[in-house]
Amino acid sequence: MTEPDSFAFDEASETEVQRFIARYPEGKQASAVIPLLYVVQRQMGRATGSAWVPRVAMDVVASRLAMPPIRVYEVATFYFMFNMKPIGRYHLQVCGTTPCWLRGSDDVLRACKDAGGLKGYGDTSADGLFTLTEVECLGGCVNAPILAIDDDYHEDLTYEATVALIEKLKRGERPEPGSAIGRQTSAPIGGPLTLTEGAE
Repeated sequence: MTEPDSFAFDEASETEVQRFIARYPEGKQASAVIPLLYVVQRQMGRATGSAWVPRVAMDVVASRLAMPPIRVYEVATFYFMFNMKPIGRYHLQVCGTTPCWLRGSDDVLRACKDAGGLKGYGDTSADGLFTLTEVECLGGCVNAPILAIDDDYHEDLTYEATVALIEKLKRGERPEPGSAIGRQTSAPIGGPLTLTEGAE
């Protein structure tokens, strides 16, 4: 997929754009740059199956917010959550920071490579289904290791559980986000351990 010749917000995106811009006072619309880049990325995902932010779309955002295009480019390239080139249909984001690594993120990475047909970080599978990225802390350390698939967190993963997730995606199913072991939010394994009676 190459850089498109043009970009325009579709009807669904336009509604979001207006809502985001309205949050900021007159003269401060540039503050909406991050939300608008997200709108672009989601629209590209809907329209092409690849959620990314083309340069022509950044130019549209700059024009809409009355700011120099270079300022939009700076924001988009600074934050890792914006994809500056086309990615696979599913974005597999492996957390490799210490809590996830200690709890088995290497196994999650290996499962992504084996089941997704990926060589390593930065690779997109030959069928265009998967792109593999290493990310910094996803903020769910108690449920490590974590794999984010697009915006959904999959937690408490093993090699086998990760392979099962990827196989579901290959079949066109959308796996339920959350803990692979049925953990309730961030409760201890085995369930919540709260006092049910007052202290004596």
